Amino acid sequence: MHSILKTLSSVALITALTAPVCAQSWPEAGKPVHIVVPAPGGGGTGDTIARMLAEQLATRLKTSFVIENKPGANGNIGASFAAKSAPDGYRFLFSWAGTLAVSPKLYTTPGFDSQKDFAPIALICDVPNILVVNNGQPVKTLKEFVEYAKNNPGKLNFGSTGIGSSMHLAGELFMTQTGAKMVHVPYNAPGTATTNMIANDIQLMFQLVPGIASQVKAEKVKALAILSDARSPALPDVPTTTELGFPKLQSSTWFAMLAPKGTPAPIIEKMNTEINAVLKDPEFQKKLAAIGATTLGGTPQKLSAHLSAELDKWGAVIQAAGIKAQ
Repeated sequence: MHSILKTLSSVALITALTAPVCAQSWPEAGKPVHIVVPAPGGGGTGDTIARMLAEQLATRLKTSFVIENKPGANGNIGASFAAKSAPDGYRFLFSWAGTLAVSPKLYTTPGFDSQKDFAPIALICDVPNILVVNNGQPVKTLKEFVEYAKNNPGKLNFGSTGIGSSMHLAGELFMTQTGAKMVHVPYNAPGTATTNMIANDIQLMFQLVPGIASQVKAEKVKALAILSDARSPALPDVPTTTELGFPKLQSSTWFAMLAPKGTPAPIIEKMNTEINAVLKDPEFQKKLAAIGATTLGGTPQKLSAHLSAELDKWGAVIQAAGIKAQ
């Protein structure tokens, strides 16, 4: 008798948990949906894009979307928190390349597995790195810079926002692809690094487009190439590395939405549908373009394949350069 009651209780519990999904009533009216962003609030690129997306999803799904900023450890704290959340469709992770594809290769115990602990939903957008140099450098093109860097090993310093950051790994990739030898100088803040580059304390950076576009337009630095196969809408006159004969020299910060593993498939499908609808909206695309981002979108399978490829790519760069987390 006890076992029968236990079985009936289990069935009732499963029914209760899956009923809203089967009835396609997710999200419940008035129940907020939380999006974890593993970075501080207040204007960073990731936080800005997450809030833009959340606003549109709230309108489309007719419920509130709450941004939960959980910064720390290069995004590991927020991602770990999201991975341990209940897979009920009321908490998601909005994250990016550095946390999802670099941290698992850089840290021995990041606190999460970006492939095993999450269900992919969709790629959101992509912000490429751009190679910029001090105005005093005797080069005008990427080809000239590559030759100059190769002929002056150890004499050029490139800045970044820290060990394992997008800017750092872009520099390591550059050295791997060209054979040049440069010195990495990590900073706590990109603004300080940019100021020092303009002053020629460091000679170059592989900055993210939003962080340097205004200085490029003001001709305070030289922009040599976008590390992508597509030009940036924020700096359309700057050629890409692909155009210039370096198709493997690509680096960007891409953004994606994921859910805790075990989130019901109908919720994943609905979120994917709504996100893609937002990304196809011309006004939303214009807002992303204004900050140097290009919309992506697509299926969960596309995100899964992209994440796998990025883990392999940056894992190889980290291993070849002997980079250790600090």
